[in-house]
Amino acid sequence: MSVGLVIAAVDGSEHSLRALEWARLAALRHDAALMVAHVLPDVSQLYAGRRSALHDPNEPEEYPDPVGDHVRGVLEAAPELPREVRYEALEGSVPEALRAVGAESAPLMLVMGSRGRGGFASLLLGSSSRAVATTASCPVVVVPHAERDARAAAADPSAGRVVLGLHAAETPEDVLAFAFAEAAARGTTVQVVSAYAIPPGPTMVIDSPFAVIPPEALADGGDAVPAEREMLRSQTERLAPLRARYPDVPVEQAAVPGDAAGRLVTASRAAALVVVGRHHPRRRGLLMGSVATALLQHAHGPVAVVPTLPDGAEDA
Repeated sequence: MSVGLVIAAVDGSEHSLRALEWARLAALRHDAALMVAHVLPDVSQLYAGRRSALHDPNEPEEYPDPVGDHVRGVLEAAPELPREVRYEALEGSVPEALRAVGAESAPLMLVMGSRGRGGFASLLLGSSSRAVATTASCPVVVVPHAERDARAAAADPSAGRVVLGLHAAETPEDVLAFAFAEAAARGTTVQVVSAYAIPPGPTMVIDSPFAVIPPEALADGGDAVPAEREMLRSQTERLAPLRARYPDVPVEQAAVPGDAAGRLVTASRAAALVVVGRHHPRRRGLLMGSVATALLQHAHGPVAVVPTLPDGAEDA
């Protein structure tokens, strides 16, 4: 991904400004343009409609846009900007407007905060973030608010590995490609985490740390349980084309018993980004997979939700 567009959805809140900074750095890493998009408040949209309907030449052509002005000031103070920065003031509801601009622009990703200006302080995930991540046609990165981000106080919050939640038989290729491209742009490792179901035993400890195994260590089989060994081999088979395409990206593999969502939430504490797939549209609307939903609610760092292919396999 050497060219493209990163969209940052902002509303002037501190949560959205964290997402803007994340998007700025992402655009620089991918040598992409940056679009800063925000949905005009209702009063601005009503004013624009009234002026258009009345054709009153005495009314000013534009309504003041404090969010746009504030964001321009924030970016002007940034140490480095992407090769192109543009601003879009959108009309309509927040989810619909962002979905539309994402579909029209075909961006590398759309980045937004986990809560907006109007959210309650106790909410883990705002309704707009959930709606956009559930239905957008492009990858959506949700950046958590500072209180939930385990890396917020780090010297470089963008450092760390990219964690990929993988269901070897079902995760679409687009999800894997996004994770590897992001790791390549960052110069970091992809850690692949898959979960397998096993009957509970008296000595099994679900909350024990999972082992990370490099692919070359799988040759002798080690002392892994059969289900774990089979999962690791399935991972290796799915990852082979991506490892060939990105030979400089180190890969770590982990097969864990039980709950994939819980393991990925734990891994998010030390990750620069967690990447998962999203369920394809269902009969009565658009639903998101349980793993992606849990991560958006509880992850301690940014989460990328990558839409499934139209003919579609399900997410991890």
